[in-house]
Amino acid sequence: MPDLNMHPASSSVDAVDRAPASSRHLRLLVYGAGVIGTIFAARMHEAGHDVSLLARGERLTALREHGVLLAEGDSPDIRQVPVPVIESPAGRYDLIAVFVRTHQVDAVLESIAGLDCDVLFALNWAAGPEPLAAAIGRERVLLGYPAVAGTMDGEVVRYRPSSLLTRLVRMPIGEPDGRTTPRLERIVQSFQSAGINAKAEPRMDAWLKTHAAFEVPLGRAVRAAGGPAALAGDPDAIRNMIRLMRQNLEGMPARPVPRGFDALRTVPERVLVAVFRRFLHSSAAAPLGTASPAVSAELDRMAEQVRALASARQPTFVVTHRRR
Repeated sequence: MPDLNMHPASSSVDAVDRAPASSRHLRLLVYGAGVIGTIFAARMHEAGHDVSLLARGERLTALREHGVLLAEGDSPDIRQVPVPVIESPAGRYDLIAVFVRTHQVDAVLESIAGLDCDVLFALNWAAGPEPLAAAIGRERVLLGYPAVAGTMDGEVVRYRPSSLLTRLVRMPIGEPDGRTTPRLERIVQSFQSAGINAKAEPRMDAWLKTHAAFEVPLGRAVRAAGGPAALAGDPDAIRNMIRLMRQNLEGMPARPVPRGFDALRTVPERVLVAVFRRFLHSSAAAPLGTASPAVSAELDRMAEQVRALASARQPTFVVTHRRR
């Protein structure tokens, strides 16, 4: 491993200092040690919560050897956060926060079915809460979507520097039925105490379905073109992508959430093409260029879920025959 400017986790205890006295100490299992899960686990650990990070395979080996390593942006300063790393769920938890790809959820459900605690699925998911509830019980399920982002640089997770954009983007979390419950309020408050910009979202299921309706055509178009910049140079491919987005939104069982996605159905196509071309040329689109079998598998699973939503809305015709 190259020489690193390492700093112990004690250099980041300001997260604990800003936690309100009313925030609740959580026994938390973070399931998934990719970029998002690692950042989330580190922030919750630094805020004083009892956190375990579940990892598998090569990632587990790397974490056991080097620990959780974080850096802000391109900074050479890397800090090591002593988050306990485990291979399988063990013990009792107040909450399991799941940060995996869509096609990996079935394996997660199997491994946590015997645990008695709330489970927050913070990931791409357009199939609704029903499959999750069928596996672990409806009373245990919460839905969400992560707001943190970063990249993996060897063994180091590099998170985005704080900016106006990172402060504006919030992590939505909600109950499957849209209620604002005491447990939801406690979880949101605990996340906020760790510097995670969480909020309660009363229409979380619709939010996730809207996101998938947008994300699947965008991800597949970028993959087919060979990257964001290549797609930006192909207006016809962007037009086809927009039409698929509109088709997906029409197949949704409810109006888009957030409502701003209605613009995809109402704004003239030529205007949307210009907006997307500008976005695809920006640094914000760079993560879309990440190509891997896992990314492809997730997009394929999300596409199946979106197609199932559209199929469920198709009218059923009953053919009858008159006697002559």
